[in-house]
Amino acid sequence: MTVPAVASAAADIAMHRDPGCGCCEKWAAQVRQQFGRKVQIIDDANRTVFQRRVGVPAQLASCHTAIIDGMAFEGHVPIADMKRVLAQHPNGVRGLAVAGMPMGSPGMEVAGAKPQAYDVIAFGPAGGRVFAHHGG
Repeated sequence: MTVPAVASAAADIAMHRDPGCGCCEKWAAQVRQQFGRKVQIIDDANRTVFQRRVGVPAQLASCHTAIIDGMAFEGHVPIADMKRVLAQHPNGVRGLAVAGMPMGSPGMEVAGAKPQAYDVIAFGPAGGRVFAHHGG
């Protein structure tokens, strides 16, 4: 079932982050621009509890967790991958994650720094699998 664009555009995006993390704000700004929706930034000192509740595997942890239309996005996931998984809603996938904070991922762009290669992992009850590969 697809949600009408009007309905999905109205829903704010909640992003829980490690308190004071600046790169999260850069990622949130890109999400806000690409989705045309307000991003509520929540400083969360107990984010690991939230991550467990939404099903993010510990080995995929990063500095922020966003919930968009019921799916979890952990770390610096590219917007195109987010839009693709939201459109497809694959069976058994609760969300996408980019572990750590790879240089060159959305929000982690640094002028003059060589982007790192990284994988976007789809996770859910059946485990994890590579959803997309970026860089090198």
